[in-house]
Amino acid sequence: VQLQASGGGLVQAGGSLRLSCAASGRIFSNYGMGWFRHSPGKEREFVASLVWSGGWPSYADSVKGRFTISRDNAKNTVYLQMNSLKPEDTAVYYCAATSSVLSGRWEYWGQGTQVTVSS
Repeated sequence: VQLQASGGGLVQAGGSLRLSCAASGRIFSNYGMGWFRHSPGKEREFVASLVWSGGWPSYADSVKGRFTISRDNAKNTVYLQMNSLKPEDTAVYYCAATSSVLSGRWEYWGQGTQVTVSS
């Protein structure tokens, strides 16, 4: 699976962005999808995930109530709607795919898109 993330940018605190991740190469609907982020000096952090059917959304505590993950299997795309953004959300965001969300092993990764939230 090849993954291409987009939609990052610079936004003021309190603003919104929607990230997209387009997949190609294999049957997208067979894979669980997730978003992670990495900021300087920190470990890579799980943000959100969905199973192949679009159900069972899971979120990091730090983004619950502000971020929403969704997918459109017809378009081979997963989205991350980010609202009420905070400066601490600043990071490079990566999408990833797994044959099993429960396994915790993410087999495919996109190239990342930068999100910068100014205070």
